[in-house]
Parts: sequence; C-alpha cells; structure tokens
Amino acid sequence: MLVEDAQTVYAAAVRSVQPDRLLTATALQTLVGRPLGQFGCIQVVGAGKAAMAMAGALEAILPDRMLGGQVVVPYGYPATLPAAQRRPVAIDVVEAGHPVPDAASVCAAEHALHVASSCTEDDLLLVLLSGGGSALWAVPTPGVPLEVIQEVSRALLLCGADIHQLNTVRKHLSRIKGGRFARAAHPATLATVVISDVPGDDLSVIASGPTVPDRSTCREAVATLKTLGLWDRIPGVARDVLTRGLHDPGKETPKAGDPCFARARACQLAGNSDALTAACAQAEARGYRTSVSAANITGEAREAGRMIADRVLHAAGAGPRCFLWGGETTVTVTGAGRGGRNQEIALAAGLALEDARREIVILSAGTDGIDGPTDIAGAWVSPDGMRKARAQGLNPDAYLADNNTYAFFRQTGAVVEPGPTHTNVMDVVIALAAG
Repeated sequence: MLVEDAQTVYAAAVRSVQPDRLLTATALQTLVGRPLGQFGCIQVVGAGKAAMAMAGALEAILPDRMLGGQVVVPYGYPATLPAAQRRPVAIDVVEAGHPVPDAASVCAAEHALHVASSCTEDDLLLVLLSGGGSALWAVPTPGVPLEVIQEVSRALLLCGADIHQLNTVRKHLSRIKGGRFARAAHPATLATVVISDVPGDDLSVIASGPTVPDRSTCREAVATLKTLGLWDRIPGVARDVLTRGLHDPGKETPKAGDPCFARARACQLAGNSDALTAACAQAEARGYRTSVSAANITGEAREAGRMIADRVLHAAGAGPRCFLWGGETTVTVTGAGRGGRNQEIALAAGLALEDARREIVILSAGTDGIDGPTDIAGAWVSPDGMRKARAQGLNPDAYLADNNTYAFFRQTGAVVEPGPTHTNVMDVVIALAAG
C-alpha cells in the first residue's frame, strides 16, 4: 500500500511540471509583451530534456506559419515522448550527448547561434531551455577542442561538483553559455522560456544561462577548479583560456547592463517547488498528514539519505504521515559500480531504516525519469525490503560503498522506472509512514 501511494505521489509531482500543463498562450503573451503578429518572423531554438515537449506545446498555441527552428534533446528522447505530450511538427528535433557533450552537441549549438545571428530587430527569437541544456548546447571557445570540454565535464561530474560549480566552469569555456547567445541574437527580441532544474531557480545557472546576464566570472571558475582539486588535472589549453580571462575583460561573459540584454526577456514556467506542491496535494488526497521541507536537499546523496531516514524515524504524531523533500544532491564516485544520486539516497536511507518495526517507505527519484548513467529515475526502500535483501544474500553496505546501487535495486526490484518524462525540476523524495 505505501509503495503504491509513494509511486502515485511521485507521478503527480512529475505530471504537474510537464510542458503541456505549463506553456499557455497567456504565459507566452505576457513574456513577449506585445502582439505576436507585430514581428516579422518568429524563430524557435531550444535545448534540454523538456525541449521537445516544450516545442510541441508551443506549436499548439502558435500558428504553424510563424514557426521554424530546432530543439535538441538527449539521444533516444524522440522515441519516448509520453502520449500526453504533443509531438512538434514544424520545429525540428535533433539529438545529442548528455551529460557529456559530443559532436552533435556542437552542431546543435552552432545551428542555434546561426539562427540567432540571422535574426533582425523586427524578429522574435523564442528560446526553450530546461535541464540538460548545458551538455546539449556545447560550442567550445576558440582554440579549445571538444575533447577538452569532454574531459573537463567528466572530471567535474566524477568529483561530485554541484550544478553551480559545473556551470561556472562550463560557461567560461563556451561560445554560447553565460549570456553569449543573447549577444549573438541582439538586436532581435529574445524571449526565453525556462523549466528550472537548479536549486534557487537561478536563470543564469539553468542550461548555463545562455540568454541572461552572467554573474559568475573567470576568477570564480578558476577558484572552483582549485577548490575541487582539478586545476592541475585539466588540460593546459583550458587553464590557459581561463587564465587569460582573469586579465582580459573582453574574454569575460556579458554581465547585467550589457546592451545585448536590452530586448531580452525570460520567464520560468516551473521549478521544484511546483512539483512538491502537486505531490503534497496528492498525498493529502490519499489521507496523509503531509510536511514539505522548506530547504532543498543538497550535498552528498548518502548523507541526505541518512538525514531523511532519521527525520522519519523520529517523527511524532499519530496517523499516516508523508514527508516531502526536493532538491539535487551529488555523488563523489570512489567505487567501480553504477548508480545515481537518488539510488544512493534510497540505499543510505534503507540502511538507516533496517531495524525499524514501523511500516515506512522512502522513495527518491528524478523528475526527469533518469538517475545518473542509468535507465531508472530512482528507487524505494522499506525496513522489510532491506531485511528481505539480506535474506537474498545481498550486502547493501558493500553495494553503497562501491557506488553500485543500480545493481542492488535491479536485484530487489525496488526501482522507479517511468522512462524519460520530458521535464526536469530536480529530484523529489517521498517518505511515507503508516500510523
């Protein structure tokens, strides 16, 4: 019963932030600020896990004759569009690498820059951005090979860098990130529609902020790499680019007040708090007294899992309880296994729950339907489930130590597997306790 309820609450959270629920004619008109018929041409570009569904929703509210353009999504996404989402027809959909960019990411970004530079002051350029956009739009700064960007990206991901650290570095090695796309689009009217996948919903961090002023600097990028112990391990050409940026303001990303932002607007359609609101409503409708954490969960995933389990174990009060968290943790990879941050949260929480005699379920899953380099969104645990796993001969401590959570949960069957959801507002954790 608790497992089914947790899965239902998760599904409600995801459905609430899918593009067809969010992108309306009213929202678009408010963003643009004047009648769409006044523009000479409307072009569309976009990048991210939600970009295809956003393009479909956009076509539903705009005349087809006004549309043209291209969006890029991770490999395999076009075949997984949920039935409820409209498939774009006039807007092309291409695929590229994620979370590490590849040659297709470069082609997609170069195409977007070409579209931007071809727009005139009479045109409207609509940009659809969501989580994953940083990898899917990747044009290295001149003199930096794609292989260097790939190496830096992998190093940042493996060391447990958070999204702010990742994008601070990536923005300063790119020709499209950190407001540089807005510079290419000027003087066209630039309207960006965003689904947020970052803590704090900072537009300059989502997809590395290609259309908004950048608050980060080359100096911060260098400091980030040094703090993470990566400065001496990344290729010298990347260090050279960042070092030159310390002394040459012309190599810095555009900041607030730059003329390229004079005709640029952006709006956020949804973020993690919206998913949590929907999850709370669904849990209450199913009879749970619900508490939503005011703070995002961040930091090491396994530490977050232990904290969540402790909160549930020590909760007072009678009757069925639901506890909700949102955010995005990180995993510092030290083992040789395969998994993701939500699977680490779940397994760490499960270990902390093992001796509990209450009926408890903790489910942790990504709203994008994908957790790390795996084909599942996350996993769920319960005290009884952990005891059964040990009875099967599984050692959860060893699986967690080896970052091999995927193998553990595949063997127990306690996986959350919706497939790509074509949205992305970070992760949700749902803890249910029977009365």
